Amino acid sequence: MRFLVFQHINIEHPGVFREFMAKDGVECTTVELDEGETIPSLDGYDALWVMGGPQNVWQEVEYPWLRKEKAAIRDAIVKREMPFLGLCLGHQLLADTLGGEVGLMTSPEVGILEVELTPSGQADPVLAGFAPVGPCLQWHEAEVTRTPPGAEVLVSSPICAVQAMRVGERAYSFQYHLEPTKDTVPQWGCVPSYEKALEETLGKGALARLETEMNDNLPTFRTNAKRLYDNFKTLI
Repeated sequence: MRFLVFQHINIEHPGVFREFMAKDGVECTTVELDEGETIPSLDGYDALWVMGGPQNVWQEVEYPWLRKEKAAIRDAIVKREMPFLGLCLGHQLLADTLGGEVGLMTSPEVGILEVELTPSGQADPVLAGFAPVGPCLQWHEAEVTRTPPGAEVLVSSPICAVQAMRVGERAYSFQYHLEPTKDTVPQWGCVPSYEKALEETLGKGALARLETEMNDNLPTFRTNAKRLYDNFKTLI
């Protein structure tokens, strides 16, 4: 299989999924959009993955490449019906590109927090085997405020109603992070906007506390990531 991956900062990559891809011999082409890399033709790729980043979907003046990225996402999903997986910013880009809306939250959502599968999520094959309620890593200050036409909300929480969604039969996205490794929190804590959101939400010195909590939850996160990966492969 061949996956195309869009990245918006080099430390937000597929994380633990890279291990699963390597073991399966998946050929993964990464496009670092924030560094000016060019989006290739989508021909020959089996799936498009869009990762997180510090940008916001409405910042097309500051980041002109967002327009080309959105066009590629639209091409992949609407014209080609490619399997799609978006995480964090990738989740928001899916909504924005296909006619939904994204806006700032009242306050950032950061930390190890619980999310809950909706009835649609419990019935969805890509979430088969997931616990109805479980912990995840959250680190965002924007959210999907209106889903695109035809979207199904699969996961929700009291703080953020659209934690995951499916658009059509093959496009999936998650506001929270399923990809973390032991390096995720210390690396992301070095990004100024991420550090600011972390301390605004959890207070000074929160990075060390979050790293400890992350390490305690990593076995669960890895299990969930592998389950999602295997289910997504079946979709392909």
